[in-house]
Amino acid sequence: MSTSTFLDNIYTVDGGDSMRQYYDDWADSYDTDLQENDYRTPARCAEALAVHIGDKSGPILDFACGTGISGEALHAAGFTAIDGTDISPGMLDKARAKGVYRDLWRGPADAPLNAAGRGYAGITAVGAIGAGAAPAENIDGAIDSLAPGGVFVVSLNDHTLEDPQFEERLTQAIADGRVEKLQTEDGPHLPAIGLGARVWAVRRR
Repeated sequence: MSTSTFLDNIYTVDGGDSMRQYYDDWADSYDTDLQENDYRTPARCAEALAVHIGDKSGPILDFACGTGISGEALHAAGFTAIDGTDISPGMLDKARAKGVYRDLWRGPADAPLNAAGRGYAGITAVGAIGAGAAPAENIDGAIDSLAPGGVFVVSLNDHTLEDPQFEERLTQAIADGRVEKLQTEDGPHLPAIGLGARVWAVRRR
């Protein structure tokens, strides 16, 4: 079992600029820390998106892309037009070096995702929304940023599932008729520390 100080303390970090600075400081060791803990969620989310999107050439947004581990998983799943956004310049530098993104940009640390007009066929939030990450309103921001018929895939880890507001955003969107539910699947997130995650997929109506 391997842990890191960054991984241990992430759930205690306040949002906004404190979160941005935390991820900047973590950027150099982030990939190693997660790989040592057998990070499964990027592949799980990429596979879920691939199941529900037939045309892999459509534009995909990797929200809170971090160092690009999730972008690599999307690329491996066959997607060819992948954009990424993150609040951390240090993380974005690492993501850029991986060479799998069409476009990368820094998002504000204190505002929900707003990418309407970019025509995204799919948006992923891989370990990106929840405890120690982006707030719940980004679920609505992602749904609103999809093109009609687009698919949103989000992972919610065990810590996040303890707070009902995150899944309530999804169930409310389904009840309102804004999206249809495609799947929920429980599985491993960071198995080395016994942490799981639920992967949701919804399609914008």
